[in-house]
Amino acid sequence: MKRTGVVGRRISLRARLTLVYGGLFLVAGVVLLGVTYVLFNQQIAGIGVKMIAKDTKVTVSPSASSSPPTGAAGSAGPTLADDSWVRIQQSEIHAAATTSLITQGGIALAIVGGAAAGFGWLIAGRVLAPLHRVTETARRIANAPAADRGLHERIALRGPDDEVKDLADTFDLMVERLGRSFDGQRRFVANASHELRTPLTLGRALVELAMHRRTASEDVKQLGEGLLEINTRHERLIGGLMLLAGSEREITERLPVDLADVLSHVVTQTEPEAARAGVTVKEEPAPALTTGDALLLERLVHNLVENAVRHNLPDGDGGWVRIACRTHDHLVELDVTNTGPAVPPYEIPSLFEPFRRLGTDRLVTAKGAGLGLSIVRAIAHAHGGDVTAHPRDGGGLTVTVTLPALSPPALR
Repeated sequence: MKRTGVVGRRISLRARLTLVYGGLFLVAGVVLLGVTYVLFNQQIAGIGVKMIAKDTKVTVSPSASSSPPTGAAGSAGPTLADDSWVRIQQSEIHAAATTSLITQGGIALAIVGGAAAGFGWLIAGRVLAPLHRVTETARRIANAPAADRGLHERIALRGPDDEVKDLADTFDLMVERLGRSFDGQRRFVANASHELRTPLTLGRALVELAMHRRTASEDVKQLGEGLLEINTRHERLIGGLMLLAGSEREITERLPVDLADVLSHVVTQTEPEAARAGVTVKEEPAPALTTGDALLLERLVHNLVENAVRHNLPDGDGGWVRIACRTHDHLVELDVTNTGPAVPPYEIPSLFEPFRRLGTDRLVTAKGAGLGLSIVRAIAHAHGGDVTAHPRDGGGLTVTVTLPALSPPALR
């Protein structure tokens, strides 16, 4: 399920760390500025009280208790104007100092806070650089054409033995184990398929020998035909497994291939089977140059046409197959559309899985071995392409294969 929201404008971890660093610094600066302001007010108030107390200090004459008080120098005591003047001076000093503290302190705090945020951005980038390396390696492996492609890559992070290095080492170990698992699976399929071909070939020879004996009865011949049909199906299954295991490997040598030529060749090969099924094959070839393995691409087209002919209307009741290829937006597109039974949309993803068939899952009497579309998908992914399918209105299926087109520089 896709996440809702604006994913393209998400805030990165580096930006969040920078905001946290800058925010904490600004909060601490504001608190420090506030504490300084409170202490400054207390200090100014204390100085003002001392000044007033000093100016109002009087001495009393022992001989004349009713005489007006005199100051320390024998002058007349402070007047109301003197007290007001002191308070005015205190207020002006307080206002000037407060303005200087708040204004200049705020400007200094903003400058230092911006510098702290900038240094925090640089430090966060240095700290998160190993994580970016892990992400890039994982993205390359995930975007590989096949599931096991790119598993040879390793992060091999060097640096201090911390949590990030533990993450990188664990990721490398996981990728290594996945690579060994995929390699073991391919070797097992290839070796098992190869070993099973020998007894099947021997069994076919013995059955044909028994069937062609002059003393063989009709029951023996009918039994032999049934055994040969089962043997043929097993051979086709084993051949499909070997092809599936081989098509999932990386295409090391790529040569120019025109799908229009492959299309015409495959249609010629499948004409007898289509005629027996009463299905009309329509071809619409157009120049479609790509690069890859010609034999694998021929198998891709053959499997699609064969699958479209076999899974069609019964008894040739006006069934047809249309196959077309073209070049569009730097891609080569191959479309195979057929008539046939209605295909539920939710069944389409399972059709590309091995040994899955629509309506006749794992039945011995089913047509084919259930590997046709699986091989098509594996070959398409090995060539850097993709395959999709959707139901056709009125029944049947439309399968579209997209492959990278041959670039103009490669034509020269």
